[in-house]
Amino acid sequence: MEDPAAPGAGSPPADGNGNGKGKQAAPKGREAFRSQRRESEGSVDCPTLEFEYGDSDGHAAELSELYSYTENLEFTTNRRCFEEDFKTQVQGKEWLELEEDAQKAYVMGLLDRLEVVSRERRLKVARAVLYLAQGTFGECDSEVDVLHWSRYNCFLLYQMGTFSAFLELLHMEIDNSQACSSALRKPAISIADSTELRVLLSVMYLMVENIRLERETDSCGWRTARDTFRTELSFSMHNEEPFALLLFSMVTKFCSGLAPHFPIKKVLLLLWKVVMFTLGGFEHLQALKVQKRAELGLPPLAEDSIQVVKSMRAASPPSYTLDLGESQLAPPPSKLRGRRGSRRQLLTKQDSLDIYNERDLFKTEEPATEEEEESTGDGERTLDGELDLLEQDPLVPPPPSQTLLSAERVAFPKGLPWAPKVRQKDIEHFLEMSRNKFIGFTLGQDTDTLVGLPRPIHESVKTLKQHKYVSIADVQIKNEEELEKCPMSLGEEMVPETPCEILYQGMLYSLPQYMIALLKILLAAAPTSKAKTDSINILADVLPEEMPITVLQSMKLGIDVNRHKEIIVKSISALLLLLLKHFKLNHIYQFEYVSQHLVFANCIPLILKFFNQNILSYITAKNSISVLDYPCCTIQDLPELTTESLEAGDNNQFCWRNLFSCINLLRLLNKLTKWKHSRTMMLVVFKSAPILKRALKVKQAMLQLYVLKLLKIQTKYLGRQWRKSNMKTMSAIYQKVRHRMNDDWAYGNDIDARPWDFQAEECTLRANIEAFNSRRKIDSQYIWRN
Repeated sequence: MEDPAAPGAGSPPADGNGNGKGKQAAPKGREAFRSQRRESEGSVDCPTLEFEYGDSDGHAAELSELYSYTENLEFTTNRRCFEEDFKTQVQGKEWLELEEDAQKAYVMGLLDRLEVVSRERRLKVARAVLYLAQGTFGECDSEVDVLHWSRYNCFLLYQMGTFSAFLELLHMEIDNSQACSSALRKPAISIADSTELRVLLSVMYLMVENIRLERETDSCGWRTARDTFRTELSFSMHNEEPFALLLFSMVTKFCSGLAPHFPIKKVLLLLWKVVMFTLGGFEHLQALKVQKRAELGLPPLAEDSIQVVKSMRAASPPSYTLDLGESQLAPPPSKLRGRRGSRRQLLTKQDSLDIYNERDLFKTEEPATEEEEESTGDGERTLDGELDLLEQDPLVPPPPSQTLLSAERVAFPKGLPWAPKVRQKDIEHFLEMSRNKFIGFTLGQDTDTLVGLPRPIHESVKTLKQHKYVSIADVQIKNEEELEKCPMSLGEEMVPETPCEILYQGMLYSLPQYMIALLKILLAAAPTSKAKTDSINILADVLPEEMPITVLQSMKLGIDVNRHKEIIVKSISALLLLLLKHFKLNHIYQFEYVSQHLVFANCIPLILKFFNQNILSYITAKNSISVLDYPCCTIQDLPELTTESLEAGDNNQFCWRNLFSCINLLRLLNKLTKWKHSRTMMLVVFKSAPILKRALKVKQAMLQLYVLKLLKIQTKYLGRQWRKSNMKTMSAIYQKVRHRMNDDWAYGNDIDARPWDFQAEECTLRANIEAFNSRRKIDSQYIWRN
């Protein structure tokens, strides 16, 4: 394969004598090379993405992602089943014309007819219930009406006990050994193998998603029903496990190969929404954090992190230089020697990742060093992927108008976005060094005695204490240490039975299997994963019975498959992030337990493998067909399959779910590695710096913030030459990431970064987790062995 960066690549060949045409066509070659690169990897000049991060996408978008395009024909089937049954029960009226009491009576009749032996008759009744949950679209005139009646019908179905009835049917289908064995014998599994499960899960998802949605116009009855439903899903009812655990068991059964016909996308979507509904979303988490800090007597938070990130603006990504490809276009070095003006016209400084927006024409980016190039090769082998560092645009001469510096363009920062933080450990470390230097001995953890220290040290300690931050985790760890030292005198700890605590206790014995299963599915859905014969088949609920025979049908199925994978990545990333955040707030060692099993299951290299692609292309992918999305497809007649109808997608500049997934995965990676030097070294070993730096091309403030956080924690290990060659990225870290006083992240003198402590760190953490679990009457040794 020809190297696109090689001299002459992309240029027309010379004439028969080997001269003449080649030199004349060089500028065209450069333009062709540049346009080809931008088509394949997206322009570096990405516009700022107007993306608002939240718990989930819009209501209609979340409902539409439940269905694959292959399922669209089943909307008509559901409607027919309902109308056939409705005509036998109600004469001369439609559903929307009935009084509420008559509607309730009809639903009761439907639930009675569900209790039949015949699977075929039971499926027809279940489809009639699904049609109600989908909004009785046959009687609606607009998409707004469909969504309105879908929500109304879901509340009505829940009040009549439909969810409990479908839960019993779901148990039956999970335990249906005949369906499992039939699917195992088939060489290729299709959407037909999961018909009953898809109908049941669709009804349950629609009920959870519609009832979870809060609106100011909701009646008191609906608000009460929502609270009751949340309690029913959160706690064990009738000696049964919480609903989320049943869905987790479906995930592990699917990954073990015992039930390959499970519609895993619907299971994961429902699991994510159940966890969000029962435990709460991101804003609820922030409110819980404020409440818990007040209960522990801690000072209030200096700022709301969600609002701070929303107010931040995206920065221009760092541009790159190509050592090859441009060399043939540059003048000889002899002509440039001693001519600073020529150099100024040839190269211009990139738009820096800062908020000054200046152009310094006397400085240029240093080329990549041997250290970086060698590390790139190792990263390819380590991550089992192709690290293409040719994602670098040549620097081009600026227009004449841009060669003049204007003082009006320089905008100085008003202030740093975050309040600085200091840990108690940082103050102790600072005083230890100061006492050793000035008085020759230390006083342990005493941070109050400043006798013998010069006045500037007093002022420094005062400043550090002003910004001291005590987290909820610090208090929890201290309490655990006291309980371990004095178990008899302090007595038994009273653990509140919160939904989060109940979920953790229920997940505990099988938690390693749950995490491995989720990561296996995430790996299979990642766009960078190569097809393997032993990989999990996650396409059982998207592949039709009869494979496409025309080009247009194949294009539609290809879009459907890509969309299917994107939705799976979205649900898993959001689910894992929610679990980690809730467990961390509930108790730090619950968070650490889940985190360790994710790390042991290779979550860190998996996320890096996911980002080892053209993230800009992934975020701007248009794997959707708007006319086939619910509820649009239920109101309009399905168009004839043409190239225009397939390409008639939305006009958004990015795909919401893909950008949401990328931010979630970065936040997940940040949570796994924060304050963990052993895991930070994994980022270094897997050569994550060039992968993460390429993600800065996406001009979205929140995504860039978490990329810079991940670069900051490993900067001290990357070497002086890397820091010297990436000063614009270093500047961005300083301006956008929270400051930790006395944190010499840019120099590498941290006493905690000693390599011989890495293994001991994880072992100590594991011992603390086992002590925590065993103290709460749980046999943690059994858990770790299994």
